[in-house]
Amino acid sequence: MCFVRAYLRASTDEQDATRARAQVETFAVERGLTIVAWYVENESGAKLARPELFRLLADACEGDILLIEQVDRLSRLTASDWEGLKAKLAAKKIRVVALDLPTSWMMAAKADDFTGRMFSAINDMLLDMLAAVARKDYDDRRRRQSQGQAKAKAEGKYKGRPEDTERNAAIGRMISAGQSWSTIQAATGCSRATVAKIAKRAQKAA
Repeated sequence: MCFVRAYLRASTDEQDATRARAQVETFAVERGLTIVAWYVENESGAKLARPELFRLLADACEGDILLIEQVDRLSRLTASDWEGLKAKLAAKKIRVVALDLPTSWMMAAKADDFTGRMFSAINDMLLDMLAAVARKDYDDRRRRQSQGQAKAKAEGKYKGRPEDTERNAAIGRMISAGQSWSTIQAATGCSRATVAKIAKRAQKAA
């Protein structure tokens, strides 16, 4: 028996990673699928090492479905990292189903062997294409952002993103109280990288 595991991701702490939850739930219900677990995190899709994604991979059994809103929620990875992630998925025969990739919907339905193999081949090709497009979009946005910052610096206008001092102070207090990083993430909605940064800052100040 296969299970459906839903993965939701946003890039920064300021973004709502659960934004698409209702849409993903509706998709599953309409196709008679039951989501057994949700994996939600605020991490860059350009980074392979994501705690919740790897927890999903560890929890998954052979043939499980990884359900996502869009392919770019799973990957904005470089070509080599994408190949690495695909190898991990293939090792457990995890099937990726994305709301923005109609050919993947067949992966969640019963089909005869020939039809299943045909749709699998087509789906793999389109999945690779969308992953490549997602990475290009990431690179393009980073380049435009860098160009904009360089221009602003040249004009003396660039100040960078203001720090959320109130939230970070609360995180610092929770670290000092000995609370786990996972608890802190759940309570504040911040990324693990943010907790690590504040923990390192606290160590230097001690």
